[in-house]
Amino acid sequence: MREYLKFYIDGQWVDPIGSGTVDLVNPATEEISGKIALGSEADVDKAVKAARAAFASYSQTSREERLALLKAIKSEYEKRLPELAEAITEEMGAPASLASGFHTFLGTGHLDTAIAVLEKFVFEERQGDTLIVKEPIGVCGLITPWNWPINQVTVKVFPALAAGCTVVLKPPQLAAYSAQILAEILDAAGVPKGVFNMVQGKGSVIGSALSTHPDVDMISFTGSESVGVQISKDAADTVKRVCLELGGKSPYILLDDDGLTERVAAATSGMMVNSGQTCSAGSRLIVPQARMAEAKAAAAQAAEAVTVGNPAGNAAMGPVVSEDQFDTVQAYIKQGIDEGAELVAGGPGLPEGLDKGYYVKPTVFATTNDKVVAREEIFGPVLVMIGYNDLEDAVAIANDTDFGLAGYVDGNDQDKCHEIARKIRAGAIYVNGGFDFNAPFGGYKRSGNGREWGEHGFAEYLETKAIVG
Repeated sequence: MREYLKFYIDGQWVDPIGSGTVDLVNPATEEISGKIALGSEADVDKAVKAARAAFASYSQTSREERLALLKAIKSEYEKRLPELAEAITEEMGAPASLASGFHTFLGTGHLDTAIAVLEKFVFEERQGDTLIVKEPIGVCGLITPWNWPINQVTVKVFPALAAGCTVVLKPPQLAAYSAQILAEILDAAGVPKGVFNMVQGKGSVIGSALSTHPDVDMISFTGSESVGVQISKDAADTVKRVCLELGGKSPYILLDDDGLTERVAAATSGMMVNSGQTCSAGSRLIVPQARMAEAKAAAAQAAEAVTVGNPAGNAAMGPVVSEDQFDTVQAYIKQGIDEGAELVAGGPGLPEGLDKGYYVKPTVFATTNDKVVAREEIFGPVLVMIGYNDLEDAVAIANDTDFGLAGYVDGNDQDKCHEIARKIRAGAIYVNGGFDFNAPFGGYKRSGNGREWGEHGFAEYLETKAIVG
């Protein structure tokens, strides 16, 4: 049983100002796994004051000083990798192989990227008689979700520290354990007091307090569209910079070639990774209409091959994060059936052999792009297959969405894939399995604004000053 009842503020573990706590539930067992303290506006104010005081000196540190700090963090991070992985499995149900693999690997990758960007970043350059200077923006409020907990924290914290900012982190209530360990890592690495602060609690309380606080210069938020809209409204009164990474209903276009069935299987299996709880997941699989029958057969076979069960064991897919999330996904599956979408695999209820835990059957629908299951973000292991008549039609389907976070194009003709990728209205398009820590990540349309990852993510934490003459 874990108990994390202190916050990290001004370089110390301190008692909350209030006395509220909440029990957290292991989604695989439905049993209480621990308890965290719930912060208040007063705790946020205390943390922001510490960050504001620390900014005066930390913002003036040299590139070399910040590089030394990041390298010290890396040394401590690597020592705690097994504990981080165990925490991720326990808090949000990621299979052990995924938690100790891609989940924690992403944290290492963002740290290495922050170091590499800081080593080469040009903070000052002359343009004629003007000196253009890039400076840290100030105190940053970072609000992160539970679905990829270490990724979502490190993609914000590490570039912010590298840029010379100070931060107040509000980690997700449902995935609080890994954030607590990360705070311990930063403390052990010798982060100067006040530079990094963490307050646990409810988003409606902590997020609102950060968004409205006059001494917070920037909010970086990853989560739902509705919360992102509220944060933007809250931040408007103090004219903060707001960086939002919101939802997605990402298209996955497959070319009509001899690799189609293998790519359908891979896209289906990929959708089920992390129980489908990935904002950039390719949840709309767009395939040639003339080959829909073989595509459905390949998808059904791939979905049925995904093992679902205890994430501490060898299962490929664990539970979704909570009872509320389970109920939401089940409601979408029922709605898909009710609105006439063809159920290709999976369906409502628990997978066979499981009677406890928030497990969802890997589910595939074949339908049209106007159905609710094809238009709204389900955030569970539910794939929607849609047929296209030609590539122009495929692009039109891909772009017929309120979202624009990511897209995917796979096929034998690389040039044709890139031609299609240029036409998709989304912030990141992955061609034939591409992956790059330096590629900017962020959304068009209702998927947000601003960018994370690599140099573009680093730049979000900087202001631009012109010294003229």
